Amino acid sequence: MPAIAQQLQLTAITVRTWLKRFNTAGLAALTDKPRSGRPAIYTPPQVTEVIATALTPPEHLGLPFASWTLDRLEAYLNEHRAIAIKWSRIDDLLLAEGLRWRTHETWFGERVDPEFAKKRGVLKNSTRIHLRAVS
Repeated sequence: MPAIAQQLQLTAITVRTWLKRFNTAGLAALTDKPRSGRPAIYTPPQVTEVIATALTPPEHLGLPFASWTLDRLEAYLNEHRAIAIKWSRIDDLLLAEGLRWRTHETWFGERVDPEFAKKRGVLKNSTRIHLRAVS
């Protein structure tokens, strides 16, 4: 058991707990049990509103930006839809619906325009090369 705990980077107690659950109820016992804490406070219509808003282009709602961020979505839902919700909870609701927040392309990623390098032209060195004197 210590080898399993070490390989999974868990404590021996955690491994023992999961093994006991498996031995008692089989594979079904390996799913997470409901956790204690405050129950969800959003009604099904509110959840539907959050998802529908996230799927609506902001321009269609008269907003001055082309895409949502979780912060923008949070602000819009709080101010215009009167749903007091944090961006982390919005993210949870979207993930629960099978929607994954899209990561935006950065300049490190692949360019959308395959002709970009040709259109850009020749690059110039922005920093000088410092040569070392050899002794």
